[in-house]
Amino acid sequence: MGQSISSQPPATPSSPPSSCPMHNAPSTGCPIQHNDPPAAKPSGGCPIDHSSLNTLNPANQMPNLPQIPIYSQAVPLPTERTMSSIPRVVDGETGTDTRQTWEYPSPQQFYNALVRKGLDTPAEHVETVVQIHNFLNERAWGEVLKWEKRVAQEGDEEPHLTRFMGRPGEMSPKARFWMLAGWLLPARFNTEPPFDRHDWIVRRPRDGTEVRYVIDYYSAPATPNGDPGFALDVRPALDSFESVQQRVTVGMDDVWEELRERGWGKSDRGGTQQVR
Repeated sequence: MGQSISSQPPATPSSPPSSCPMHNAPSTGCPIQHNDPPAAKPSGGCPIDHSSLNTLNPANQMPNLPQIPIYSQAVPLPTERTMSSIPRVVDGETGTDTRQTWEYPSPQQFYNALVRKGLDTPAEHVETVVQIHNFLNERAWGEVLKWEKRVAQEGDEEPHLTRFMGRPGEMSPKARFWMLAGWLLPARFNTEPPFDRHDWIVRRPRDGTEVRYVIDYYSAPATPNGDPGFALDVRPALDSFESVQQRVTVGMDDVWEELRERGWGKSDRGGTQQVR
């Protein structure tokens, strides 16, 4: 979850589910175009507005793409959309006492977005790319919940993702730090930058507090069975004293855990000495 101040960042290695039909899909970064100014449109229901190809939904910064091919493509693609496990409305908040979750784009919408941004991705590979995309988002939300549990109070409802933005061309300060570390000590630290970045705004129903999380997506070595590897660095942005305190606490916990794994602090008589 957190990142030790003395180790390489990606602390959450992940690989796609074994059912994924393809394990060598190239990393394409975020497929969403972020240059057009967002239009003021209330969120709710389907996060993609199908009325215009030039409008971005302010809740997710996704282009408004239809469920039909708008560019030439070699094969037809499914238009079914998958519901995520990531909540977007908690019970009672809309007056309907229903819990809603974010809905992933269909492979057809995803392909339209890729082509719109100028990314040359074969249509026959898009379903695999969508599976990986959805899998990584689920893992990212799981990491967010680990952070949120550290500050949750008894009786708190589950936090939810209120909006998000892809920022693939902007390296976070932490990613820049690890790039510098890799340049100085390439034998110890990774020299590859993250292939994508997202900023997620999470709302806590208890008091309506909104917390920004930064997510850096890294490629990682393949798993023993040949699946592609990914690593996520998920943490609250340093936008508040509480977030700074969380980051410091988790960082120190990681340091002590690493020391324990190396056997530091053990006495000759066995056991572990108290570090003062």
